[in-house]
Amino acid sequence: MSRPFSPKVVTASDLLEGDVIYLAADDTWVRDLAQAEVLTDEADADLRLLLAQSQPHRVVGAYLGDVRPGPDGIEPAHFREAFRRRGPSNYAHGKQEAYADV
Repeated sequence: MSRPFSPKVVTASDLLEGDVIYLAADDTWVRDLAQAEVLTDEADADLRLLLAQSQPHRVVGAYLGDVRPGPDGIEPAHFREAFRRRGPSNYAHGKQEAYADV
């Protein structure tokens, strides 16, 4: 028996800037996880992922990332996603400062 489908977002890296980006419901790419489209149906998630993967001029490494509800909206369900959202770990500035307490 397969596991139930958990909520997901389509995530990738911006080809030109390297930032983590998320696919929004209006087919745009956003940098804020709170603006990402949360997918609760596996077939819809697969279609949205195919759309992302058809944009190699814009994104690299698109995949489905697990999310869960949090006190301030959706949040990553796995350490890897939380780490990616913070940005490079070599020194604290920009996103690293914003997520220092997370």
